[in-house]
Order: sequence, then structure tokens, then C-alpha cells
Amino acid sequence: MRQWTVDAFASGPFRGNPACVVEPFTRWPSDDWMQSLAQENNQAETAFLLRTGDPARFGLRWFTPGMEVDLCGHATLASAHVLMAEAGLEAAALTFDTRSGPLIVRRAASGYEMDFPADPPRRCAIAPAGLGEALGVAPVEVWAGRYLVAILPDAAAVRAVSPDIRALASIQGEAGEAGQVIVCAMADPSDDVDVVDRFFAPGCGVDEDPATGSAHCILGPLYADKLGGGAVRFRQVFPGRGGDITAEVRGDRVLLRGRAVTVVESRLRLTAG
Repeated sequence: MRQWTVDAFASGPFRGNPACVVEPFTRWPSDDWMQSLAQENNQAETAFLLRTGDPARFGLRWFTPGMEVDLCGHATLASAHVLMAEAGLEAAALTFDTRSGPLIVRRAASGYEMDFPADPPRRCAIAPAGLGEALGVAPVEVWAGRYLVAILPDAAAVRAVSPDIRALASIQGEAGEAGQVIVCAMADPSDDVDVVDRFFAPGCGVDEDPATGSAHCILGPLYADKLGGGAVRFRQVFPGRGGDITAEVRGDRVLLRGRAVTVVESRLRLTAG
């Protein structure tokens, strides 16, 4: 069995967010086997694909080292890249059947475009107890969708934040999931993007994620409203890597655009259980 490691939302190798993608199965392996391989890979996500009767449609599941998750943008982008660029699948678009419904990935002029469900956040009247202390900085605004969103005073504060990960893991407030917090702010005028952000996810076993599609399903609608619509350019400023994601809201969907680079092709010396 082959497996690829792909840097997603990356302008080049060793940037963006790495994901492992296993070649498609004809039936799902056991959950325990997939979880064990994800733990062995020790990347934010390992993606597992299932063939269907349609050559351009696949089942898709995502596992962190600690658990299966409902939505993962960067590993979806990595899966499409593997099928199109490595396996040579000749299709203009791919459909993935997931826990979050059908997700569509299309070839784009520069990279790929993903069609995901939008998650417009709600503004919180008060910040969850302990959030400012866990982040080490008081948010200017707090919003809640699947994850909490803490808007910080400026881009410098986003780059400098060094949270207490253990404290952050138990904070949920009005968000759908505990221990998953986005911090963000408008970019500096000299930057070539509109917004900078970071994503801390100890609630699902990832202290900090380098480039996160699902987070931008929340940030896309939030900043489209703040900036008056149109495509919004984001840079997730994970120290030493970082990823570039463009988000454009279309009704109840959000289009996420980015590139991907294969950095490893490997062979698994085991049989799926």
C-alpha cells in the first residue's frame, strides 16, 4: 500500500500543513487500524479514501493521532492532490462523501478550490471564563462557531501569542467543540493578505495546527461581513511554516482556495485490518 505526505495550503515544500493520504481502499479498514496508523504517522491528520462506483467520487475519513474528526480541510485538499497529481485521475472535480456531507474539490488556475459548508459564527456577549488567561492576551471580540474565535488587538499579538495549552484544552464557551480556538486579527498594511490567524486545537490532540481549512469555514463568513464581501486572503502564521488560504462565501457554502506539494511517497509494509 502506498501513502503520500502532502503539504497543503503551501506555497512550497515544508510550508502549509502536512497530511498523510493512504491510497484508496475497496472497503473501510477497521476504525482501530486507521486510528493506529494515524498515531504512527503522528501528523495532524491522516486521510483514508474509499473507492465507489464513480471514479470521481470517494468516501473520505480523517483521523488525528487521537481521534476521528468530522471535518478537515487540509487533508481533503491533500487527498484531491494525491488523486489528481499522483494517481493521475483525469477529472475536473472530485466529490468526497464525509461526515460533513459531500465536499467538492476542483482544479483551479493556481492549485485547487474546495467547496465546503460555511459556518458563520455568532458574537459572544462575554468571553468564556479563563480564555484571556489561557491565551495570555485579552481578546477584543469573541465569536463562536464549531470553534471559538478570539480576535486580538493586532497582527503582532497573533504572531506573539503563546497560550497555556493545557488550560486551553478545557475551554469551550458557546463553541460546538471544546479546546479548539482560533486567534486572528487584520493583517498589517504592508502584508499581501487581509487577515492573519492561528489555530490551537488541544481538544482533538493537536496543540497548534499549521493551516486549517475548517477554521476558515468560520473565518471566511466572519471577515466577509467585516470587509464588505468578496474573497478574503488569509495567512495562518504558524511559526516556521504558515499557510495561505483564500476564502469566498457563496450562500451557505465557502470556497477555499490553495495549493499543495507532495514531499514524501512511501510504502506501508502492513495489511489493513
